[in-house]
Amino acid sequence: MLLSVVPLALGFVIATAMALVAHRYLSLNTPFLGLVSALFTVPSIAFYLILLNVTGRGYATAVVVLTAYTLVLIYRNVSTGLQEVPADMVDAAQGMGLTSRQILFGVELPMALPTIFAGLRIAASSTVGIAGFAFFAGAGGLGAEIFADPTFRGNVVAASVLMILLATVLELLVLLVERAATPWERAVRG
Repeated sequence: MLLSVVPLALGFVIATAMALVAHRYLSLNTPFLGLVSALFTVPSIAFYLILLNVTGRGYATAVVVLTAYTLVLIYRNVSTGLQEVPADMVDAAQGMGLTSRQILFGVELPMALPTIFAGLRIAASSTVGIAGFAFFAGAGGLGAEIFADPTFRGNVVAASVLMILLATVLELLVLLVERAATPWERAVRG
């Protein structure tokens, strides 16, 4: 559970901060997107093994790798959500005299929340899957049970089912938070 939740929370904070900075300074969007995309292209097992030389064996290495993998999924959705806010709404907010900070937090971010939460749900599911390889970094996890004795299929099935359940629970938790944070979405659908 910790191998999934901690990197997801760290990745959300880092990726959202990067997207907000890139939204303010548009010239940073391409370098930030290139950075997080490059991190995502490194194969997970190789990423764990490369970082062993830097961070050592254990939980910290797994958190760094898993956080890096969440960045691209969350960054793209935050950026896309902010870019999809209708210009008319921003113009209306400016016409009402709102500052750029008030527009960001009062108009743009609330309008972008559904897209942001979609990225968070995708990142939650993928983090659980990639966390299965955390045992390569000495962080344990359910992957260790799968590779402990591959001839015994019971541990493989049990660990796989637990990973699926964990991914489902995390996705449902993010969905509940989204529903609480976006009550206007339910009103529109109703």
